[in-house]
Amino acid sequence: QAQVVESGGGLAQAGESLRLSCTAPGLSFDDYARGWFRQAPGKEREIVSSISRTGRNPYYRDSVKGRFTISRDKAKNTLHLQMNSLKPEDTATYFCAAGRTPGLYNYAPRAQTDFDYWGQGTRVTVSS
Repeated sequence: QAQVVESGGGLAQAGESLRLSCTAPGLSFDDYARGWFRQAPGKEREIVSSISRTGRNPYYRDSVKGRFTISRDKAKNTLHLQMNSLKPEDTATYFCAAGRTPGLYNYAPRAQTDFDYWGQGTRVTVSS
């Protein structure tokens, strides 16, 4: 069973930045699209951003466009989510996920069912 591990969560004030990281040994970027989801207390898990197996066509949910950036470090097999201009409504547990997306090399998946492996999550708390 592949392991997906997130790091980088923590406390921030509104307007500050945090960078999340995700490692998944054995799951190459060429074979697995990646995504970041989040779940706030009492709410359903939602897609934040995702990136295709080729690294093209990243997806962002509307509420984070222009503030968050997803990126890949292929040399370190590490996925990042740079979160700038944080808002209290960004407070949630953030999950990293990897999905094969067979035959869809340039597609950034959005549905939870598109992903095969999940991390345990990292908590992000933004105060006003």
